Amino acid sequence: MSSSIEIHPLAAPPDATITVPGSKSLSNRALLAAALADGSCTLTGALFSDDTRLMAGALRTLGVEVVEDEARARFQVRGTGGSVPAKHADLFIGNSGTTARFLTGYVALGHGRYRIDGTPRMRERPIQPLLDALSTLGVRATAENGTGCPPVIVEATGIQGGNAEIAGSLSSQYLTSLLLVAPYMEDGLDVAVAGALVSRPYIDLTIGLMAAFGVEVAEPEVNRFRVPGNQRYIARDYAVEPDASAASYFFAAAAVTGGRVRIPGLGTHTKQGDLRFVEVLEQMGCSVSRSEDAVEVVGPERLCGVTVDMGGISDTAQTLAAIAPFADAPVRITGVAHNRVKETDRVGATATELRRLGVRVEEHPDGLTIYPSPVRPAEVETYDDHRMAMSFAVTSLVAPGVRIRNPECVSKTFPRFFETLAELAAAS
Repeated sequence: MSSSIEIHPLAAPPDATITVPGSKSLSNRALLAAALADGSCTLTGALFSDDTRLMAGALRTLGVEVVEDEARARFQVRGTGGSVPAKHADLFIGNSGTTARFLTGYVALGHGRYRIDGTPRMRERPIQPLLDALSTLGVRATAENGTGCPPVIVEATGIQGGNAEIAGSLSSQYLTSLLLVAPYMEDGLDVAVAGALVSRPYIDLTIGLMAAFGVEVAEPEVNRFRVPGNQRYIARDYAVEPDASAASYFFAAAAVTGGRVRIPGLGTHTKQGDLRFVEVLEQMGCSVSRSEDAVEVVGPERLCGVTVDMGGISDTAQTLAAIAPFADAPVRITGVAHNRVKETDRVGATATELRRLGVRVEEHPDGLTIYPSPVRPAEVETYDDHRMAMSFAVTSLVAPGVRIRNPECVSKTFPRFFETLAELAAAS
């Protein structure tokens, strides 16, 4: 039976400086770049969670030396110069979308047969657009069950490179997977996105990470990317920034309680798109201060309603939904249809759980409209989705009697989330 936890409302608005763990998105991208590099890399400030351990473990299975030092938040990786040492592997990647998609591109550089599988939910998450693009590039990559979802079989002989087109409406991770391995394609890569590209900031994050490891990516026109071939990732030490998505819960806590939260390590230099969540909070009446090395949010007496397209920062859509009932007017979230194929159907699940709390919600194909509503006591189902648990934990900071079911699911990206939330409570 699943456990549950009740978080009691804060006694007073918090005044806190909160440290959040390293970025999952940067950690997993850096692990792959380091694995491909010539020589040894040390990643500091890295995230240690289910998703990054799955990536590190899969790389080890594929013959890459990865040493974990969780106490120091550090990975040491001995790169293999663009080769995949193992000639065959059966990889289990849990419900980690980044791991599944990034490794599909990575093993295509190898020479052998590779199988990538995950949890029952992972077997429902689409990967066909990436397989189609790889097929265009001469890679034999198929969905084993013909569903367009994992398990994936890659029968690899390397990637020559060339021109490709990839769909971008479901996930930006398909494009990131191609970009990350493109330096090791003999002919390079010229890839165009067909249709809309969701979560564009994550592509900018990928390009920035590649540049940090010495690889050039050009964008000759909007949503068309060119990576010259025969480049190499340079072995280096790389510092992973704090996770902007993880920070969103604490910024939202300041917003909904009228408190102050400062998060160091995230500043104006970041390429993490999810830091734009604070711009949404500004529209809702919060005061936001930014510097090169920190961001601070101070909440208003009451939040304002807002209509916002969150297509570029969709991992923070649930965070906004969790505080929306406390605004003085409806909150309309649009642009997140692709959230329906993440760890759970995040649009439908969020609507269901808000209604369980007595909140009036309208569900749309690409989002939600949430009306000002009193929140009643109830146990919130998390659907084994870390972002459901963390978002509704913020609701509980101002609404008594809200219980979070299966709180352990936060281990996917933020294992110490509830301990960190307790630090916030102690500062209230």
